Amino acid sequence: MPAATAVREDGERYRAARDLGRRAEDEAARYLEGRGLRLVARSFRARGGEIDLIAQDGATLVFVEVKARASLSWGRPSEAVGPVKRARMVTAARLFLMRRGARPEPPCRFDVVEVLARPGEPLRIRHLANAFGVDG
Repeated sequence: MPAATAVREDGERYRAARDLGRRAEDEAARYLEGRGLRLVARSFRARGGEIDLIAQDGATLVFVEVKARASLSWGRPSEAVGPVKRARMVTAARLFLMRRGARPEPPCRFDVVEVLARPGEPLRIRHLANAFGVDG
């Protein structure tokens, strides 16, 4: 395969993955709002980490990682939220809370929303509330 073809295919795969990720975040936000959570922020980025969605569930602030896949060939999407990603989310959550300056800090939890987007099928969403704690 010529180098130009490989680069084009890699670029197309990257765009497809990026588009799937955006679509998954949009669907996850709608899903959570449909279950009574109020969206507070999207794509919060801070040095050392990022959080896809931040929502309010009653008095609890919820930090959400959205993971999407087009198949389960490589396992469930939530399996990609390993110790390093969890630690980065906790770091970003602490920075979000510091910037917000809320005292006392509200109760918090970390959720994962899986989005399975198989071609030709409706999206399947699985919400793992309280998927992990501050200690990972």
